[in-house]
Amino acid sequence: MNRTQMTLGGVGTLEIKPYGWKDNGKLLVYVHGGAYISYNSRATLASSVPVAHDTGLRVVSIDYTLAPMGNYKQATDDVIAVIDALRQQGYNMNDIAIYGDSAGGGLVAGSVLKMRDQNKPLPAAVVLWSPWADITESGDTYYTLKDAEPLYRYDLLLKPSADAYANTEDQKHPYVSPVYGDYSKPFPPTLIQAGTKEIFLSNAVRLYQAIDSHGGEAKLDIYEGMWHVFQAFSFDIPEAHLARRKMSQFLDSHL
Repeated sequence: MNRTQMTLGGVGTLEIKPYGWKDNGKLLVYVHGGAYISYNSRATLASSVPVAHDTGLRVVSIDYTLAPMGNYKQATDDVIAVIDALRQQGYNMNDIAIYGDSAGGGLVAGSVLKMRDQNKPLPAAVVLWSPWADITESGDTYYTLKDAEPLYRYDLLLKPSADAYANTEDQKHPYVSPVYGDYSKPFPPTLIQAGTKEIFLSNAVRLYQAIDSHGGEAKLDIYEGMWHVFQAFSFDIPEAHLARRKMSQFLDSHL
């Protein structure tokens, strides 16, 4: 893999190119997870590198402002600034897709909603892995699967992170928790992937229903027995290979 750090729209990014990459004018923007408070483009190469390899696409990974240094307003602005900079470089939005995992998935959906409200052209496709699409403790699997993955306890990790990212009164804002967005208006074709053993399963289902029930194009792709962001955390298991292959096929059909 070829990796290059660069600044786009005043925001730090990391460009990842797969071996043998040939420029076809298409690219994939990546927004990493980490509960909005941790990680960066270098710490999440276990996601971006396999995706670049499997899709053959140039990936631009965004180092958005983490909480509490910034909140959801800054983070969504950072994502939009990078996409605006790519457009200024001559990229057509029909040739740009965007994906994110966990908090990055929530940030992707929230940023696209914000772009739409600003009357900006939208990406050609959206892919979300285990999106943290509702940062409030709402949804069945926050309770039924709360002991399935001890790392992701709401009281110990997720609530403090949510409070750092957005004030309590803003936590159901669509840019923060995109399950509450208005999907009766245009939204890009969206692939949502999750596992049956993660507390964010309800987030995935609810976001899918919000898009699909209002006439949007959405696909919900669920994996039996899989944990949070298995596509990256366990990138070499058969389920991860299958999920990324289906992601690649989805992107091929829309880019």
